[in-house]
Amino acid sequence: MALIVQKYGGTSVGSIDRINNVAEKIIATQKQGHDVVVVVSAMSGETDRLVQLARDITIAPNPREFDVLLSTGEQVTISLLSIALEEKGYPARSYTGPQVHILTDSAFNKARILDVDNKKIRADLAKGRIVVVAGFQGIDSEGNITTLGRGGSDTTAVALATALEADECQIYTDVDGVYTTDPRVEPYARRLDKICFEEMLEMASLGSKVLQIRSVEFASKYNVKLRVLSSFGEGTGTLIAPEDEIMEQALISGIAFSRDEAKLTVLGVPDKPGIASQILAPVSEANIEVDMIIQNVGADKKTTDFTFTVHRNDYQKGLAILQKTANELGAREVIGDERIVKVSIVGVGMRSHAGIASQMFTALANEGINIQMISTSEIKISVVVDEKYLELAVRTLHSAFGLEKK
Repeated sequence: MALIVQKYGGTSVGSIDRINNVAEKIIATQKQGHDVVVVVSAMSGETDRLVQLARDITIAPNPREFDVLLSTGEQVTISLLSIALEEKGYPARSYTGPQVHILTDSAFNKARILDVDNKKIRADLAKGRIVVVAGFQGIDSEGNITTLGRGGSDTTAVALATALEADECQIYTDVDGVYTTDPRVEPYARRLDKICFEEMLEMASLGSKVLQIRSVEFASKYNVKLRVLSSFGEGTGTLIAPEDEIMEQALISGIAFSRDEAKLTVLGVPDKPGIASQILAPVSEANIEVDMIIQNVGADKKTTDFTFTVHRNDYQKGLAILQKTANELGAREVIGDERIVKVSIVGVGMRSHAGIASQMFTALANEGINIQMISTSEIKISVVVDEKYLELAVRTLHSAFGLEKK
């Protein structure tokens, strides 16, 4: 007998039929002899509807009141799912985040979980009940309702699994696991049986939308085994676990990509100490996140060209800031490109194998794909290429590293 925490997203509980379907999955797990704690999101589209209601009144709603409003979406779902379970003859008890005392800090709209009180949940499990908890929400030390921001329900599930010392945290979504890359881009993409935390963190940070990065970080920190499963079908999904629990590590586990990239370059900057800080400080102050950075010393050895990437939504704002900074520094010119993408290979197997970068660059070169920027870490290599080559680059690398369906 195990303790399982299951999380169902908004699509999974988007209608009464789907809520009944989720109830059947939960019942099937309990019938196997397991204790079950369920975390649910608001029904698909509900949070957006609530946001719009507030925005119809004001563009900038009071953060505390905004959280009170947004938290109601999950309250609807936990009650409906508990009613469905009870109707099918299985005792259930629903709780909001504050009711089970998911304690957070006071950063409204993006709160962080500090502690979880498991007493109520354990008492209900001891009585044979299925416990249904609202994701995405908690309470601060002053009794204010808070919400956890993007990916909050996944994070709630992992936090509960940690507090309850659950055997597994199962994330049910509209896909049946983690794939070697997006099947919509590469039809031969393969579902992975297992992947380690480090690889999943890289995949999530590089554009994979299967899991939110905060929940993977939480799971990795507390060694909570995650499993990604489909709400709409059967299967074993993908297990995400510590590296030492995965016996056979592939050389490369997946190809990740991001379409939302833009590149900014300051040409002819005086080459002197502190120049990078002078360029990037105004960008940082504008809350623009910088990703890849390249600095090249000019042929005259007196100037340098400084290039970095940002999210495409920040391109115009970043360009305006750089033009002002360039004038102050006496730089020659500022140029940019918002028609680029980032493609990355990820795999812990890189640690013990040489020649991975060369294999990647050769595969792209053979297809006439020019690399504009390169970034590496211990288990990842990322390149920036023209956006028109995105799908070709992904398919080429997927094939080059033998990731096709077996």
